[in-house]
Amino acid sequence: MKTKLALAAIAVSLAACNPPEQAKAPAGDAAAPVAAAAVTATDAWCRPSPNGVNAGGCYVTLTAATDDRLTGGSTPRAGSLQVHEMKTENGMMKMAELTAGLPLPAGQAVALAPGGNHLMLIELTAPLVAGETVPLTFQFASAPAITVQAEVRQPAMAGMDHSAH
Repeated sequence: MKTKLALAAIAVSLAACNPPEQAKAPAGDAAAPVAAAAVTATDAWCRPSPNGVNAGGCYVTLTAATDDRLTGGSTPRAGSLQVHEMKTENGMMKMAELTAGLPLPAGQAVALAPGGNHLMLIELTAPLVAGETVPLTFQFASAPAITVQAEVRQPAMAGMDHSAH
C-alpha cells in the first residue's frame, strides 16, 4: 500500500511540473520577434476640472510608426472623447472638433498640448481630481487602439524649471 501511495505522489508531482502539451508554447515562439507598437503615447495627462464643469481637457504626445490618423477614443470617465483643435481666426481663439481626425505623420511626435490640438472629455461622470489617473483609449485609422493612464495634474508653468539649481 505504501508503494502505491508513493508512486501516486510521484506521478502527481511530475504532472504538476510539466504542463499538458496544448499548454506548452510551440518550439521557436520564444525567439519570435515582438512587433513594435504601431503608435506610442507618452506624457498623457489631464487638467483637474472644477466641480460642476461637464468637460475636461487632456493632452498626450503620439508617435506613429507609419502614416496614420487619430480618429477619436473613449474613456469610462466621460460620455465621449473628442480630438479638438485650437486656432485663431479674426483675432479670436476658436476651438472645434477635428471630425476627420488628427494626422500622425510616420516617425514624427505629434504633441496634443494646452493652447493647441488637444483631447476633450465631454459629459464627465465625475470631476477630474489632481493625483488620480484616467484611462484613455485612442482609436486610429489604421493602427490598433491603445489605452494609456493619464495623470490628472496642473500644467507645468512656463519658466518655472528649477532643475539646474
